[in-house]
Amino acid sequence: MNETIPLPPGEGRAVRVVAGSRLRIVNTQGGQVVDTWAVAVGDPQEVLSMEHSRSALYSLLFRPGDVLVSNRFRPMLKLTADTSPGIHDTLHAACSRESYFFYGVEPPAMACEDNLRAVLAGQGIAWPGPVPCPWNLFEHAPVVEGMKLVDEPSAAVAGDYVELEALMDLILVCSACPSTVGDISGSVPRGAAIHLVERSGSDGAAA
Repeated sequence: MNETIPLPPGEGRAVRVVAGSRLRIVNTQGGQVVDTWAVAVGDPQEVLSMEHSRSALYSLLFRPGDVLVSNRFRPMLKLTADTSPGIHDTLHAACSRESYFFYGVEPPAMACEDNLRAVLAGQGIAWPGPVPCPWNLFEHAPVVEGMKLVDEPSAAVAGDYVELEALMDLILVCSACPSTVGDISGSVPRGAAIHLVERSGSDGAAA
């Protein structure tokens, strides 16, 4: 069953999927960074973990065929395809009202942390604590000389996508990052989409 869920700039969406389902996060107009999380169904304290996945794969970036793990080192998502340049930051925290104040920038109505909490509330989950580091799809933040991080505009072009397979029943959360700090999504964030390619078992739900 195919279904496309629009992800307007600055907004978030949650998709409940079962193990074996595949979906794509599509950069519909190019240049959009998408903060991405996954939460285990039935246990919101088990989440997709960048630090655990980096340790499991011994890599700062993930490639097709890689299996990303939860904070309990359980397989959670498999990266099955990537038509973008393949640069998806795993180090930066999600933007928040506090981060905008830190950088001296007026915060948007909803930051990515706000979106995570809001869409999970729509799934009946009150987020229990600090927001984990997201998988920043399409964000280009390379490590350069002196082990410094720099921001560069996303190199993703219109139509580029990342395809994922759920390896457990989970809720996938995506936020089309509204930040213009560092021009990570270019001067104007443009939004993205979630495309459900294949579902196993019962239908999922989006919020």
